Amino acid sequence: MTQIPVARTTSAPLRPLSTTVAGPAGGPGVLLAHGATGSVRDNYGTLIPALTATGHRVVAPDYPGSGETPRADGPLELDALADAVVAAAVAAGQESFTAIGFSMGTAVAVRAAARHPERVRGLVLTAGLAKANARARIWVDLWLRLLARDDYQGFAQARTLAALSPAALDALAPAELATYLDSDPTLPQAGSAEQAALVKTLDTTADLPGLAVPTLVVATTLDPLIDPSHSRYLADHIPGAEYVEIATGHLPMVERNAEWLALIGDFLAARGL
Repeated sequence: MTQIPVARTTSAPLRPLSTTVAGPAGGPGVLLAHGATGSVRDNYGTLIPALTATGHRVVAPDYPGSGETPRADGPLELDALADAVVAAAVAAGQESFTAIGFSMGTAVAVRAAARHPERVRGLVLTAGLAKANARARIWVDLWLRLLARDDYQGFAQARTLAALSPAALDALAPAELATYLDSDPTLPQAGSAEQAALVKTLDTTADLPGLAVPTLVVATTLDPLIDPSHSRYLADHIPGAEYVEIATGHLPMVERNAEWLALIGDFLAARGL
C-alpha cells in the first residue's frame, strides 16, 4: 500500500527539545512521544531500559514545558510538535525509527508518520486518541481551570481520578495516595496547560487511512480519561493495525507494567523493528 503524503503546514517551528538518548549506537531506532502534562521520565521510565536491554537505540524528547525543555512561547500545534520530535531523533543520528506514543503522544506519533513517512517504520499507540470526545474535553477543561486558578490540590486530585482505575486507586497505601495527591506547585510540568489545551484541538482522523507501517494499538480498558473506544477507532482506521487490550486505567506503566512492556517488546521483535 502506498502511503498518502500529507501536505506540510507553515506552523512556526519549535526550539530544539531536551532529549534523552539511550541504548547502543546502531541499534534499531525508537522515538518516544509522551502524554500531555507528563514527561519522558513519568511515562517511559520503565520502557527505556526495557528497550535498551533488547538493543534498541531510544530517542525520547520532552515537549515544551516538560523535563528540561523550556516552556513554549504560545499555544502548541500538533504539526510543529510532531516535526520537533522527529527533528530530535534525526539530530541524535536516527534516520528512521519506530514511533511509540502514549495518550496525546499517540497523535504526535501518528502525525509524525504522516508528515515524515520516510522516517517512521512502525507505530505503537497506547491509551491514545485521534480526536477528543466530550468526556476528554471535559477532563481537559477541568485541568485547565484548576491550573488557571493555581489550584494545585484540585489539579492533583483530578489527575489522580483520571489516571488510575478504581481498583488501583482503592489499592493504594496511604503514603502512595498522598504522593499522588501532593499539591506542591512545583510538581506539575511547567507546560501542562499548553499540552492539555492541545488535546482539545488535535485531530488525526484524516491521517489514519494513509498510514502504511506496522502498527500496534494498545487499549486501556479501565481508562477513566481516554475511553478505550478511541483505541478501537485507531485500530479500525489504520490499515493492518494490530489491536490488543490491557485491563488497566490510563497508566499501564503503573498498573500493568510487565504486561505492557511485553506487548511492546513482542511486537517489535515479531515485526523486526
